[in-house]
Amino acid sequence: MKIGKLDIDRPVILAPMEDVTDRAFRQLCKRHGADIVYTEFVSAEALRRGIEKTVRKLKADPVERPLAVQIFGSTVESMIEASVIAEEFQPDYLDINFGCPTRKVAGKGAGAALLKEPEKMAAIAEAVVKAVRLPVTAKTRIGWDHDSINILDVLRRLEDAGIQALALHGRTRSDMYKGKADWGWIAEAKRHARIPLIANGDVWSPEDALRMFRETGADGVMIGRGSIGNPFIFSGTKHLLKTGTPLPPPDFRLRIKAAIEHLQLSVEFKGEKYGTLEMRRHYATYLKGLPKVSVVRNKLVREEDWRAVEAILLDYREECEGYAREGRIREYAEYLNDHSDKLVLNYKASNTTI
Repeated sequence: MKIGKLDIDRPVILAPMEDVTDRAFRQLCKRHGADIVYTEFVSAEALRRGIEKTVRKLKADPVERPLAVQIFGSTVESMIEASVIAEEFQPDYLDINFGCPTRKVAGKGAGAALLKEPEKMAAIAEAVVKAVRLPVTAKTRIGWDHDSINILDVLRRLEDAGIQALALHGRTRSDMYKGKADWGWIAEAKRHARIPLIANGDVWSPEDALRMFRETGADGVMIGRGSIGNPFIFSGTKHLLKTGTPLPPPDFRLRIKAAIEHLQLSVEFKGEKYGTLEMRRHYATYLKGLPKVSVVRNKLVREEDWRAVEAILLDYREECEGYAREGRIREYAEYLNDHSDKLVLNYKASNTTI
């Protein structure tokens, strides 16, 4: 798949997710094999006003490359200004969010709301392409609702506007995150595409990613919710694509190790107080399915000292060694298969674009 100077065969990509794909999580996913990572999505209006919290979302380290910055907005003017600011942070490419279904974004005429105004969508895309020297891509859904699926028209308009690749989530805006992503529409879009097409939606395992490549013919696969608490999905997918054989599912030792690494990175980038507090939302997904996890989680979310949190996790790892000897540890793959639709219940209230 080629975007600007990037040329990666069958890339496995971390999707942009608000409150999830910060520097800590991006770097963790890179360690586990993600080919390309995206920032949290960034408001054009907040960026042009210089809101510090928003500007911080654009900061990245060289180890994260290739890196894409995603922005959203509802006017040509704000998107031009925001794209020029974003370019100063030197990402590998700039992505436009035409897919977020939440009220915070779509309710303000941005994200998936622009599926109802394909002419305006194309105008924004063309303006951003002309405003920056970076390659520009986009991410969207198949339509506003099932009575107005217009992805083929949208695809043509975005191609004509100069977009260099399109990531497509196989749901409509009205679907939000319910039901199953329609990979058939992704395959149909790929058949008509003149640019690389990245498939997105309902990838919970390396086997899902392989099946998505095969069923859609996509140039790349983008993983969002399936990576939360499960950065191993990238290394597992890369191994499966390369060898045709799956890796063993990550055991409790790897899962707890990843949680500790995530905590350490979070503290490094956000400081001891906020880095520790913001990790609270992640423990459930790293530990879910393990014995007596609710007791441990209650301890974790009460602690404000990251060293104490690390100690709790290390103690729990030793506890799990005993459970393993007793045969009380569930297979991680079994947990994923049983609970994939519940993996990120805490995140559906936030504004993920996956």
